[in-house]
Amino acid sequence: MSRDLSASIATSLFPAGAFAAALAVSPLAMGAAAPVVKIDGSSTVYPITEAVAQDFQRAKLHEVHVNIGVSGTSAGFTKFCRGETDLSNASRPILKKEMDDCAKAGVRFYEMPMAYDALTVVVNPQNTFVNRLGVADLRKLWEPEAQNRINTWKDLNPAWPAQKINLYAPGADSGSFESFTEVVVGTAKSSRSDVQTAEDHAVLAQRIADDKDALG
Repeated sequence: MSRDLSASIATSLFPAGAFAAALAVSPLAMGAAAPVVKIDGSSTVYPITEAVAQDFQRAKLHEVHVNIGVSGTSAGFTKFCRGETDLSNASRPILKKEMDDCAKAGVRFYEMPMAYDALTVVVNPQNTFVNRLGVADLRKLWEPEAQNRINTWKDLNPAWPAQKINLYAPGADSGSFESFTEVVVGTAKSSRSDVQTAEDHAVLAQRIADDKDALG
């Protein structure tokens, strides 16, 4: 059931929410003869960055070490514009405010697409009644006004049982969360607050797999 759900949601969101993972590079930081390259930001971009970092370190005979953090897109840009990191992983383009922050700090950057991705919404495999949800359903469930109003599956669809819905998502600093809320709710970061969050996608997947009433 979750396979059908994720396919329908991914198809619905992809035209409006196809994301280029951005890599912002500071020539000033990279120009320094430092043995450590510091990277932080999006958990979505982490796997591909880790693979590239491993190849890079092998090519440099491990004379250069790469440290990769996962604090989320927004937090990553904050660190980058403070000059704390050399590269910033992001699952969305850099915002105007972030550009201004970098400019004020004298940090110049290049923004380069690394890959394209899509957001997928899934339910637990034990869920036997939800076989399709549209963007309108997700908006009804996820918007701030839904808190304390839509708490069970029956609240969302009268044909479904009165079982509690447990929502899971990346944290507020995640570019994926920003993009999801912008596409679904209409405003970035606009969301009900009773959502269980984690920056690590593997952790989110495991929590959903362990919770029969999960959606995330």
